[in-house]
Amino acid sequence: MQYPSPNQPMAIKLINRVGRGLRKLGIEKPSLLPVEKIIHKAREQTGLSDFGDESFVPALEKLAVSLEREARLSLLGRTAVHGMLLDNLKLRLSLTEYRKQRPEVGLQEIERPLFVLGLPRTGTTILYELLAQDPAHRAPSTWEVAQPIPPAQRHNFQNDLRIPEVEKNVQKMALLAPGFQAIHAMGAELPQECVALLAPHFISDQFGVSFYIPEYRHWTLEQDMTAAYQWHKKFLQHMQVDYMEQRWVLKTPPHLAYLDTLINQYPDAAIVQTHRAPMEVLASISSLACTLHSAFSDDVDPVATAQAEADYFSEMLRRGMEQRAAMIDEDSRIFDVQFNDLISDPIKVIENLYDHFGFDFGDRVRGAMQDYLKNRPRDKHGEHHYTLEKFGLSQQQHGPLFADYCRHFGL
Repeated sequence: MQYPSPNQPMAIKLINRVGRGLRKLGIEKPSLLPVEKIIHKAREQTGLSDFGDESFVPALEKLAVSLEREARLSLLGRTAVHGMLLDNLKLRLSLTEYRKQRPEVGLQEIERPLFVLGLPRTGTTILYELLAQDPAHRAPSTWEVAQPIPPAQRHNFQNDLRIPEVEKNVQKMALLAPGFQAIHAMGAELPQECVALLAPHFISDQFGVSFYIPEYRHWTLEQDMTAAYQWHKKFLQHMQVDYMEQRWVLKTPPHLAYLDTLINQYPDAAIVQTHRAPMEVLASISSLACTLHSAFSDDVDPVATAQAEADYFSEMLRRGMEQRAAMIDEDSRIFDVQFNDLISDPIKVIENLYDHFGFDFGDRVRGAMQDYLKNRPRDKHGEHHYTLEKFGLSQQQHGPLFADYCRHFGL
């Protein structure tokens, strides 16, 4: 695939061409700095002032600086990013206000959440979607994360009036990044990842994967994530106040880098980690990143992007291994899944997973998951083609980054 895609609508190309002309004149609007202007605008548009706490501000500043320095934003990309930052600030203000109006939100207990994590393209998505079919599980849907006020209700969860509006926004993203659906399915009613729950705290890989901002991404790995996961819990409390099942099932690969903080926030969390030889997926990860970046930039470098992905995810895996090794309850808390086993017999893998954690895997659960598999062909949105060579990747150069991980997990 070329970046940006030749299938991108002509109107988008023309707007970004105008943006390139303005950039040559030194005009780059809207500006993302200083962030105080965006914060003020969020307060002005909502009529609210309380963010709950303002520990997110340094992360917002770091993100905005990296976006300005590294992301090479197009005109539409810059406009979209400004809107994204503004929307997350408004969401934080609104959730904080709602929490004050309904004290019962803060009293919600998050019991025994099940987290799926691991390197992208290792089966995390299909595993997550299958686990979400269990009637005992509650997975956050894309629509309710995007528009969480008022909280979702059990009686109309499948036909809430917000679903079509959110689906329209999902399809806009498909126009900006043609081909992305073939790599990673999007939909208002599909389970949403925790990167979206963390986004209003502005330390989230939702930004790292969407834009070429390696400086910000590595900065996030060094941060104390306590406040970010406190916000994550507040978001879950909000979503479950009017509709909850037995447990949350949640997913995002970068949780792996913050296992200590995640467990401090959720002491009874059950964790599933998927595994696949990294060099088998690194080109796919890079293709996904380049396709996303091309929605917001006309200057995407596949080789530089792939190197940044390799550096980031090798460090994520290293940190995850280090934190797992320090756990006294690693064997009981974490269940490891090999990608090949998941693809060859997903129901058996999940049955073993349930047995490991003591969850009930009855006929109803099995049937729901089998039905889902029948109706979810892997190439529903087209095929995804990629090679290591296209992204300047090689086993000789990049394989050593993952050598310790591969040895440890027998890959």
